[in-house]
Amino acid sequence: MDDTAALLALADRMLWVTALVAAPVLLASLAVGLVVGIIQAATSINEQTLTFVPKLAITALVLVLLGGAMLGLIGDFLKDVLTQIAETGR
Repeated sequence: MDDTAALLALADRMLWVTALVAAPVLLASLAVGLVVGIIQAATSINEQTLTFVPKLAITALVLVLLGGAMLGLIGDFLKDVLTQIAETGR
């Protein structure tokens, strides 16, 4: 029963880390898409590349600015998982 609880706790933390890593990129892309959509609706310009290029640019910017923090979260999680594996292997 203890192994099941540990596995569920690990899965819960994995989902939380995934949400923390993905949220900045998704929220920035959503915000840019909303702004571009409003501009397109106001000006009646329906060009597909007009939505793609700003989303690509903001995604790259967010990854440059927050990529280190995202990798730090993933690295800490990996270190904890490997520590747990080493402790249960004894």
